[in-house]
Amino acid sequence: ASETELISGGSDKQLILWEWNGTGTWNNQLVKSIPLRGHADAVCAVDAVYQSHEPDLNLLIASAASDSTVRIWSRHGSEAKCIEILQFGNGFVMDVCLSFLPGSNVPILACGGDDCKISLFIQQDGQFQKTLILPGHEDWIRGIEWAVCDEDLFLASCAQDCLIRIWKVCTKSKQIPEHEDDSIRLKENVFTVKDTDTTYAITLESVLAGHENWVYAVHWQPSFSKDGSMQQPMRILSASMDKTVIIWEPDKESGVWLEQASISEVGGNTLGFFDCQFSPDGSMIIAHAFHGALHLWKQATVNKKEWTPEVVISGHFNSVEDVKWDPEGEFIISVGSDQTTRLFAPWKRKQETEVTWHEIARPQVHGYDMHCLAMIGRFQFVSGADEKVLRVFRAPKNFIENFSNITGIPMENLCSHQSSDLPEGATVPALGLSNKAVFEGDMAVQPAEDDETFNTISNQYPEIYFQPLILTEPPPEDHLLQNTLWPEIQKLYGHGYEIFCVACNNSNTVIASACKASKKEHAAIILWSTTSWKKLQSLSFHNLTVTQLAFSPNDKFLLAVSRDRNWSLWRKQDSSESGSVFSCCANTDKNTSLHSRIIWSCDWTPDSKYFITGSRDKKVIIWGQCDLSLTTEGNMSDSVKPCSTVLDAGDSVTAVSISRVLTPDGRYVIAVGLENGKIILYTWKQSGQEPALADWTTCVEVDNSQSHALAVKRLCWRHHVGRAGHNDQNSSEWLQLASCGADHCVKIFNVNRFAL
Repeated sequence: ASETELISGGSDKQLILWEWNGTGTWNNQLVKSIPLRGHADAVCAVDAVYQSHEPDLNLLIASAASDSTVRIWSRHGSEAKCIEILQFGNGFVMDVCLSFLPGSNVPILACGGDDCKISLFIQQDGQFQKTLILPGHEDWIRGIEWAVCDEDLFLASCAQDCLIRIWKVCTKSKQIPEHEDDSIRLKENVFTVKDTDTTYAITLESVLAGHENWVYAVHWQPSFSKDGSMQQPMRILSASMDKTVIIWEPDKESGVWLEQASISEVGGNTLGFFDCQFSPDGSMIIAHAFHGALHLWKQATVNKKEWTPEVVISGHFNSVEDVKWDPEGEFIISVGSDQTTRLFAPWKRKQETEVTWHEIARPQVHGYDMHCLAMIGRFQFVSGADEKVLRVFRAPKNFIENFSNITGIPMENLCSHQSSDLPEGATVPALGLSNKAVFEGDMAVQPAEDDETFNTISNQYPEIYFQPLILTEPPPEDHLLQNTLWPEIQKLYGHGYEIFCVACNNSNTVIASACKASKKEHAAIILWSTTSWKKLQSLSFHNLTVTQLAFSPNDKFLLAVSRDRNWSLWRKQDSSESGSVFSCCANTDKNTSLHSRIIWSCDWTPDSKYFITGSRDKKVIIWGQCDLSLTTEGNMSDSVKPCSTVLDAGDSVTAVSISRVLTPDGRYVIAVGLENGKIILYTWKQSGQEPALADWTTCVEVDNSQSHALAVKRLCWRHHVGRAGHNDQNSSEWLQLASCGADHCVKIFNVNRFAL
């Protein structure tokens, strides 16, 4: 039958049965969900089988949770209820699997857990009864799965003792009557089912040893229909913490189970694999690692034992804290609490028109949670993490070449004259945190391994892990981990606490940064030169953490907003001796601040006339010199006032951004991100001297299926019209908005500015 139902269990203590109606794809068809509640703790394993061929399909579901119970559920029609609870005392069940005894419709349930034994339950008189315990594993059992092959039932189990065991269940009557009493044969576990009066025997078929660390998952290749009957391929896939996925098959002649292929991931500071699956026809394998990454391999058509990595979706596996477009609008860079900096770009295939976005580099894999970043020109950025140092990175030659291949942008458009002295790539020393540049001369051929050279400690851990690659498609996970790092060219020391925000001006000459602070002396903003990397100035005003910094598009002003509920505006004074110096020209205080909670975010209008602030108190306000007749050179505090009425966004505002492109009728386009994950687009234009509510227009609220599931962390408009990677670069119809959120997602929205 076509697969239309899915069951999932989560840390929200419930199971959800999802049903997909219709013939379309998942997104545009109605998906019906039935919640099953009852467990008192997170659900860690689920399985389900159809019990009949009727149209209303009775479904039997088993679920294991951290509350030391296994619950059996039954679904008739659209009603699902719990019919039985199996108690496991203080133990935990890690995996459950349901099937039917050979030649019958009697359900059998296998449970594996922390007692290192497999418990078999058989349903008799409507109740599951513990019938047999299969000992053998010497550590926690992590995965079990049934497979029906002809007349027999097979069970594969894996455990933290690095072993996989295969068991066989068959009906006893088939066995040859015993002739000799002294012959050596496998020990059988025999049990009889009352309902059908059949006797079954369970034997250990094989023990597979090949992994060197905990085996987390074991799965059979899915069965398929052939000539009207179901065929079960004798093929097993296992995933382990030793960073390998192994395919096992019985040998054609001897029937002994052997390792057919071992596929591993290399490089990076990763742990191993957590789970794996065959594709329905067994020609592809997907596995996912502890670091949230998916790995996809495809079987080679010629040499069946060869598996090659394929392009797969990837992204952050923790909250994404900041996202920025590159100045030319051709890629985005994001940083997150998963301690990585990732670069996404559109992949243009040669013949096809379709453009899809992929992660094409991971410039920084760090040891601290990342917080913020700012682009310094096209192929250079500065990032801040939970440390006191800002780090500056520059793209290596290998990245620029591959970026050109994948996005279809010609090299001459990307490279400037000094590209010849760029390093090839970067590598992280064995005990370091800094990405070290690798030049062409560094990648010398390793000396031939004599016994002496190998025995020195330094030779067992080579310094250079980087291998230059010529890519024409997005790189697989292995390459992202170690071959796409950018060299670190500078560290900026000066802050006393963890870096919280950073910004770069539009002429790429000055960086401003701030760190977490609970006192005035730590809340100072530091300005750095991007040519000498020296500290230019320290701007002290706020009493608590500065949450965001923004330079005005004309670079004359710097705006800071803070946890102390105030903003400060700094004006550039051009004095010839020491370069440009900023001085505070306007700010709010206890009396003039309209915000009553932390101001999370700020941005400028493209003409540098107005700026916007958004706060936890749900208010969005646009400020500026409303009465432009007062052009005072001195303190502007009196003339910078709210130019808009206070906009109530309906929830805490965590991000705001104003597009550099106006609507056709000259209104500013403003995106507001909320703590509940929603993104709302407004337009605004000052109509008269006094702020009026009619100046605001709500254009569109991103619907629930497309908004973030948790707080929006940052919004960033692309400065150009058109869509990155598409051929409509010169069409003035589309704008693009990038957003990132605490739900681990980075999203790019296409916004039609004529429809606003």
